[in-house]
Amino acid sequence: MLKFVFWLLAGVNLLVLAIGQGYLGSFRTETREPARLKNQLQANKLTLLTQVQATAPAAPPASEEAATPAAAAPPTSYACTEVGNFLLADGRRFEAQVAALDLGDRQSRRNVAGQDISSYMVYIPPQGSKEGADRKAGELKQLGVTNYFIMNESSPLRWGISLGVFKSETSAQSQLASLNKQGVHSARVAPRYSASKQLAYQFRDLDAATRARLEKIKSQFPDQELRSCK
Repeated sequence: MLKFVFWLLAGVNLLVLAIGQGYLGSFRTETREPARLKNQLQANKLTLLTQVQATAPAAPPASEEAATPAAAAPPTSYACTEVGNFLLADGRRFEAQVAALDLGDRQSRRNVAGQDISSYMVYIPPQGSKEGADRKAGELKQLGVTNYFIMNESSPLRWGISLGVFKSETSAQSQLASLNKQGVHSARVAPRYSASKQLAYQFRDLDAATRARLEKIKSQFPDQELRSCK
């Protein structure tokens, strides 16, 4: 019995030794690199990467490279445009031309307090006091000027001397020239203003083409201003 066990163990040892030495072949797949590459499909088409290539970021997929074109910018729109301030007659003419734009309720009109030139005055500037105005009046008398008026009301021209009020600037300038010939060289011409109602027009949500048409109409009224509003 002991002999049998002895020979059994010896045989097992010999078998283990033969397997370890490879006499009976390998029972596991070779893991060395040449053999692994040889066993891969189409190994001749594989390319080994350098360290730089291996660490470089991956290129985006072709579908991402062909990105969708950027969306077109929305058309320009002008929220509120105002033109003014018109005197009544010019405002009516402007309204008639703007009607062709067919803006409906996007167009509105508002009244604006303004001032119109009502006349022109020939005057000598304020003399600072009643005494100063009286002295200047005496000088005018010596020059043969008798049509004058000392302005004593509370105004920026208090203690100045009025030498006439005229409807047109041309008439006022003629009077000034006549006074200069008489020796009066301190007289001047200035417009006089009176309160008036003026008109301003507002236009909302205009596209670029309509705004351009409005600007063309406004160009026929060079004294008016085109501006943004709220």
